[in-house]
Amino acid sequence: MDVFLMIRRKKLTIFTDAKDTTTVLELKKIIEGILKIPPQNQQLFNKDNTVMEDSHLLQDYGLTSLTAKAQNPATIGLAIRSVFKRFD
Repeated sequence: MDVFLMIRRKKLTIFTDAKDTTTVLELKKIIEGILKIPPQNQQLFNKDNTVMEDSHLLQDYGLTSLTAKAQNPATIGLAIRSVFKRFD
């Protein structure tokens, strides 16, 4: 079933949908398609501020079609790791 998500980072909000059997890594790849930020530089947080592990399914975090509806999407936090190249 589809789950509807609102991914928030500071003033940025992304609305998307996915299957409840989608892995966190697959969700990060969806975000990569939007923001052009690789999954290894993203960190997702569930509503209780627990870090979401790449290998887990969305439904493992309680994100199902019953809890994440189109009219009331579930909120996920997004942190982006800054990567700076060093020039020696």
